[in-house]
Amino acid sequence: MRKFFLTIIVLFLLQASFGQSIKVTLLGTGTPQPIMERFGPSILVQAGNKTLLFDAGRGCLQRLRQLNLGYDTIDALFFTHLHSDHIVGLPDLWLTGWLLTKRNNPLPVFGPKGSKQMTDHLQKAYEFDIKMRIEDDKSPQEGGKLTTTDIKEGTVYEKDGVKVIAFLVDHYPVVPAFGYRIEYAGHSVVLSGDTRYSENLIKFAKGTDLLVHEVAIAPDTLKKTDPRYNILAHHTSLEQACKVFNAVKPKLAVYTHIVSLYRYKTDEIIKRTKQNYSNPFVLGEDLMIFSVSDTVTIKAWGEK
Repeated sequence: MRKFFLTIIVLFLLQASFGQSIKVTLLGTGTPQPIMERFGPSILVQAGNKTLLFDAGRGCLQRLRQLNLGYDTIDALFFTHLHSDHIVGLPDLWLTGWLLTKRNNPLPVFGPKGSKQMTDHLQKAYEFDIKMRIEDDKSPQEGGKLTTTDIKEGTVYEKDGVKVIAFLVDHYPVVPAFGYRIEYAGHSVVLSGDTRYSENLIKFAKGTDLLVHEVAIAPDTLKKTDPRYNILAHHTSLEQACKVFNAVKPKLAVYTHIVSLYRYKTDEIIKRTKQNYSNPFVLGEDLMIFSVSDTVTIKAWGEK
């Protein structure tokens, strides 16, 4: 009889895990440019019972509010690198989020060398506000804390079947800069962060279901003497991104952190990608949702 019940339990667990998916939401697909159509870089990943945030660009808290998700639901925050457009939303996410949700535990933060120093200084900079929120608004003291770990390449988070692997990318002169691979229930998602063409990214992305990758486009007339050329030089060109897609062969490739110099038309991204890559891809938009299981499905914001 005991063996019978153990068999039933095993079958139940197998059925429960079958078809489990990773849900990825692009909170912000933009760059430092303050435009309403594309908020600052930030990606939400929900896998199993874990809700993880990657980068905290401008407006990430507002985007979470649109999804009806509170700050107290975030299990951990991961930074790809410390450029301001990827971290500027942190004080709002953390302090306003704490005030509104009364979160009662510290937020675990992971990022490249310098991340802990940054969050330690932030907690000192906002010392007065933190004190007032505890004394006057009765916000739980522990919820106002950030516990930060400076990471190196490798597995940086592993809980309840969810694994996050950090890998180095090439965003020189920003060193180190990371991309992330998130694994759960036999499926995976890879986020490039900011990078130039990276063989190391290809290595860690092989076999992934969903690849979310940055891209930079500019007029063909852009010369090295142009003051904006260095921006293009620090990122992945469209043709280089297609080279990455062809090497990785994900079920779906997604463009985000779309750097468009001199207002170069983003329609060209679709046109030129089709010329260099024949598998499924999509130009990411804010609040676009991807469900990753045996297949990858896409849902635009507001779509039922």
